[in-house]
Formats: sequence, C-alpha cells, structure tokens
Amino acid sequence: MISQTYAMEKPVYLTPEGLQKMKEEAQFLRVKERARIARAIAEAREKGDLSENAEYDAAKEAQGHLEARIAKVEATIANARIVDETQVDPSRAFILSNVTVRNRANGAEQTYTLVSAEEADLASGRISVTSPIGKGLLGASKGDVVEITVPAGKVQFEVVDISR
Repeated sequence: MISQTYAMEKPVYLTPEGLQKMKEEAQFLRVKERARIARAIAEAREKGDLSENAEYDAAKEAQGHLEARIAKVEATIANARIVDETQVDPSRAFILSNVTVRNRANGAEQTYTLVSAEEADLASGRISVTSPIGKGLLGASKGDVVEITVPAGKVQFEVVDISR
C-alpha cells in the first residue's frame, strides 16, 4: 500500500551521483538494516510475554519506519530522471545551476547549487528547487531581482552570476 502511494509521485530530477547514492542507501536499508531490526525483534521475543515487552514494541515500530523509508527510497529511484546538463539553458537558473545572489538589504553574497530535495545539503550550499529560495531562483537570469518569502519575511536577491 505504501509503495503505491509513492509510485504516483512526479519525476524526481537527480544527478547521476545522486541516483547512485539513493541506490546505495536502498541496498543498505534492505540488507543491513532489515537484518539488524530482525535480530532486535528476535532478541526481544526471547524475553517472554510480548504484551508487556517494550523492547519488542520498539523494534516492531522501528521495522515499520524502516519499511516506509525503503518504500520511499525505492519510489524515488523508480521516478528518477537524470538531468542532462547539455540540454539546460545556461543563462537561466535551473536544477544543477550554481547561482550567486546578493542580498539587496545587506549586500551579502551567497552561491547556491540548485538540486532536487533528495540531494539538498545546506551546509554545502546545495539547496532544493522546492525550497522557498530554490523556487524563487528557478528561471531567473543574471541581473534579475527576485523577491522571496522566507520564514523571516521577504528578501530581495539580485542574481549576480549563473554557472554550471
């Protein structure tokens, strides 16, 4: 039932590296984590009465979370589309673009790489195209000023540069 829900999702645009990471995660979850949780369930079952066994309940709950994560990762892989950078207009901000912006309020510059939600990592400057800033930058060209609503309010960014 869970996998059917995820299978109806829109395409997920990934880099080849991002798709490989997702495949490795799926393999790890299916092989290593399933085995670890199966052992935890077996150990808890050996301790007797399951109706009052908190360890058993926790292990079964962990198993449910694991199976949901596996279904989500597998659905992402099934819906993955590899982005062909040669087919993207380099003068506009799209997925895989490196976009340098200047905050018009304080002059601070920041460079972001626009990626799928699955590949986002703010610490390394990789932001999701579904995040408020990512959405606001999509389709923008060098010199454009975009106003983006973020949790702290509205921010105006000037697109300083776009590269691949």
